[in-house]
Amino acid sequence: MIAYLERFVHGNDVESRQDDDDCSSLFNALDLQGNIDCPATGLAGKDFGGLYSSKPLALVRPSGADDVARVVKAAALSPSLTVAARGNGHSINGQAMADRGLVMDMRSMDDHFQVVRINDTAFVDVSGGALWEDVLERCVLGFGLAPRSWTDYLGLTVGGTLSNAGVSGQAFRYGPQTSNVAELEVVTGKGDIFVCSETENSQLFFGALGGLGQFGIITRARVLLQPAPDMVRWIRVVYTEFEDFTRDAEFLVTRREGDSFDYVEGFAFVNSDDPTNGWPSVPLDPNQAFDPTRIPQTAGSVIYCLEVAFHYRNNGHPSTVDRVVNRLLGRLGFDEHLKFEVDLSYMEFLLRVKRAEEHAKANGIWDAPHPWLNLFVSQSDIVDFDRHVFKNILKAGIGGPMLIYPLVRSMWDTRTSVVLPKDEIFYIIALLRFSPPDPKGPLAEKLVAQNHEIIQCCINKGFDFKLYLPHYKSQEEWKGHFGNQWTRFVERKAIFDPLAILAPGQKIFSRMIHHL
Repeated sequence: MIAYLERFVHGNDVESRQDDDDCSSLFNALDLQGNIDCPATGLAGKDFGGLYSSKPLALVRPSGADDVARVVKAAALSPSLTVAARGNGHSINGQAMADRGLVMDMRSMDDHFQVVRINDTAFVDVSGGALWEDVLERCVLGFGLAPRSWTDYLGLTVGGTLSNAGVSGQAFRYGPQTSNVAELEVVTGKGDIFVCSETENSQLFFGALGGLGQFGIITRARVLLQPAPDMVRWIRVVYTEFEDFTRDAEFLVTRREGDSFDYVEGFAFVNSDDPTNGWPSVPLDPNQAFDPTRIPQTAGSVIYCLEVAFHYRNNGHPSTVDRVVNRLLGRLGFDEHLKFEVDLSYMEFLLRVKRAEEHAKANGIWDAPHPWLNLFVSQSDIVDFDRHVFKNILKAGIGGPMLIYPLVRSMWDTRTSVVLPKDEIFYIIALLRFSPPDPKGPLAEKLVAQNHEIIQCCINKGFDFKLYLPHYKSQEEWKGHFGNQWTRFVERKAIFDPLAILAPGQKIFSRMIHHL
């Protein structure tokens, strides 16, 4: 194998070429149970963002952790090969790419799924390459159970979201997905396989959670479960004043369980009849209509929607559900004439974005570039953020959702690698642009430039903020991102991936040259 890998002394030279014999030699040398595409297929050099592309040497389809470990060890023996774990390719800025390196298609991992009970608590052991939508279906239909914390879009892999955080409307109560994992199996940058938890190999456990793939590749996770409800009442209510919207949203996320909704999110939208950015984006059902005459003349160019959900069982009497929901809504200050609600199954609710995906694919916009931007902003700066960003830079909308809702810092485990703003209450802002098909050149560049303008505005105004799903181009910027956690991050890197083989697309560390 070493003799073969010596051919990669100039592995980062874009002029280098590998033929089919080379690929066959690599496959035989690694002795994989899975397989290799060499040269790599187009899948390996693209992602959902559509803003970057790369030319990886090969796409590896591992069958399990042993295959992952063999590939990483082989890369470690080469002069400069890198390895990137690719889930469902939903990154935005090339984070799962490895130019002239090896990309691992984690979706090919063996179908590992097992529900276990430990001291009357249920967990599910799943492959790092499993999609959350499949985990949902198998847990609910097979066991009447479900993970507590989700993402909005479930066409993502378990290992992918746990390497970032995993946030949705349940996070105020249960924390992100990284706070709902009891155990991981991780392949480090040395090619070692470790089972880790809060009490066993804890530094790797907390490092890998939110670690952007820098310390290891998550090949299995043990996720906490709870009984799944049967039904959900999904509700949207409208506010014209930002302060009223944030007051009610913060009230809901700071109430104890049983005294609030089970899900709390929100979004800003344009005060117009624009079908994508305006009033028509609010109703939950085609038979519902938004009555703009209910909006006061004093309303600004951007208004707000609070989105909540209440879980219940099929054996619950409808009048009981109505009474509880009305009690919870009765404490809020929205316009009662601008309320929209539907009842649907728990699975239908959690898969709601999949319907939007199907619609976007039919319209050709799913495969267009997605210059998305995600930020965490402290409560103390959110009113100013609204004034400078939503009401100014984004007052015409973005061609997609502008999510904004509060999260609770104490529900996040600060031992993980995730970095957060300082306030106990902070907001996630997710600008989810859906561009017209094939927006090449100036349009894509304009949208990226607008993201930079927003980030620069936050810096200039001194906002306490962090990028979520971060993307930087220099180590100095990464140092600023991690702040006082940078030293810990570097120390963990030196322990678990000293040659900086893993996740090169994050552009945090440069590959150390290994001389054969």
